Amino acid sequence: MRPGQAERRTPSYVRHGTTSLFAALGIVTGKVIGHCHARHRSVEFRKSLDRIDDAVPAERDAHVVLDNYATHKTPAIRRWRSRHPRFHFHFTPTGASWLNQVERWFAMLTDKQIRRGVHRSTRQLEQAIKTFVQLHNAKPKPFVWTKSADDILESVARFCRRISDSGH
Repeated sequence: MRPGQAERRTPSYVRHGTTSLFAALGIVTGKVIGHCHARHRSVEFRKSLDRIDDAVPAERDAHVVLDNYATHKTPAIRRWRSRHPRFHFHFTPTGASWLNQVERWFAMLTDKQIRRGVHRSTRQLEQAIKTFVQLHNAKPKPFVWTKSADDILESVARFCRRISDSGH
């Protein structure tokens, strides 16, 4: 190493595989229905919808908030939706995942379980996720907005005014 040159370190993090977690958050109860799959395709998404369908009482409508991922819009999913009229899909605008409360739950999972753990295989990672879901569901707490819709909209309006008057 030359004098004055910063030391280069290779990260000690080694990925031992990945998994896709499909999760549904009951906004009233705070309970989570989550399942890991090896892939993130419409086939796996439909399986998750079937599990939600089994878990939600038949007399209730199910409102599903989704991002704009292509998996959620395939012909197979459109066919599934046509056979399940009690399911209502709501798509968040691109870049507005903060509107989707399950994203907050994913952040909690990452902070409290994934980032702290050492997972030497995909199976260990999936078991850690499953354990977290079970522990969370033992004492679920719904997320509560701390600001009113008017407060949030005013904050967005202030931001828009600030960036549009920036003089650039």
